[in-house]
Amino acid sequence: MTSLRGWSSLAAASLISVLLASTSAHAVGDGGVNGAADKDRNISAAANQSRIEINQVSGPTGGKQGGLSSTNVNWKPPPCWYEPVFTPAQLKNFAESNGEGDVSLRQGWIGSRLWTEHFKDEKEAHNYFSTPATAAGYKDYNLGKDGYFWRGVAPDVNNVDDTSKCGQLMFWQNAGEIPDVPDAPTPKTLADYAYDKVKVPQTEVELKPAAESTVNLPTWVWLDKGTFQEVKVRAELPGTNLWAETTAKPVSLHLVPGTGDAETYPASGECEINEDGSIGTPYKKGDAEQTPPCGITYLRATSGQPYALKASVTWQISWEGTGGAGGDLPDGTFETTQDMNVQEIQSINR
Repeated sequence: MTSLRGWSSLAAASLISVLLASTSAHAVGDGGVNGAADKDRNISAAANQSRIEINQVSGPTGGKQGGLSSTNVNWKPPPCWYEPVFTPAQLKNFAESNGEGDVSLRQGWIGSRLWTEHFKDEKEAHNYFSTPATAAGYKDYNLGKDGYFWRGVAPDVNNVDDTSKCGQLMFWQNAGEIPDVPDAPTPKTLADYAYDKVKVPQTEVELKPAAESTVNLPTWVWLDKGTFQEVKVRAELPGTNLWAETTAKPVSLHLVPGTGDAETYPASGECEINEDGSIGTPYKKGDAEQTPPCGITYLRATSGQPYALKASVTWQISWEGTGGAGGDLPDGTFETTQDMNVQEIQSINR
């Protein structure tokens, strides 16, 4: 049983440093360590475990995939927010059978006594990272009331630079209500969270010639229709009626030849998505000396080291959520690199 009371200032300071460290995920109830809610029985006691539920609504699910990089280097998803964590019955079960977990984003309590004193016996508790400095206690975990105890959550506490953010001790909120506090969740919070969960197919373009290009002759680049489809991810926060769907729509393919001795088509290197979802035009016999709508002409042969052709698809991101909320998020990109060998002009047989 651990408490801050009765310690010397030095010992207390040392203990605080331990209690404020991020704890590992603990299961509440009868099993599981993944931080997910299992109806009303199993909830994580760690503040780095969000209860937001993520589901992919549309888009490819198989094959090689990866996350998006925002084109706006200054954009970041919210570092933390508040979430409902315990019903009264869940908190009673946790406090009286476990008692080791995070009572706020930056404050951990070890031992049942701290939990039962504050949430059962109505004793005040120190609110180290929020105001007011102390938080009033609760009687019998608010058993019989309809609602949740809320706490700050951060997927990565190291990204929360402001120690005052989301730092309030776990507090009560009636069912169906969103707390009127800074960093309360919104549909936009969920949309931003879902952005990081969007997985798109890797960008491996079709090339003609496929194995080796020829100096001063165009290499055709294309992607067949259906290769890139709209990807939609839904995020829901249980106990709040908050939801958002974040949609990634492919809009263009950008080519970087890997050398300054090359020309791209179009000159910008930006190949737009066609109406049918394809990119560029597939090469046909007889097109060898034609200008492709999407492609590259290398002006110098490789010498032992292939050029690194970078192909990145830009995805336009939008979202909609609870109550008709919605808007746009920064575009995202996903880039892959392919080796390109380029030979001098010899006999041509295409």
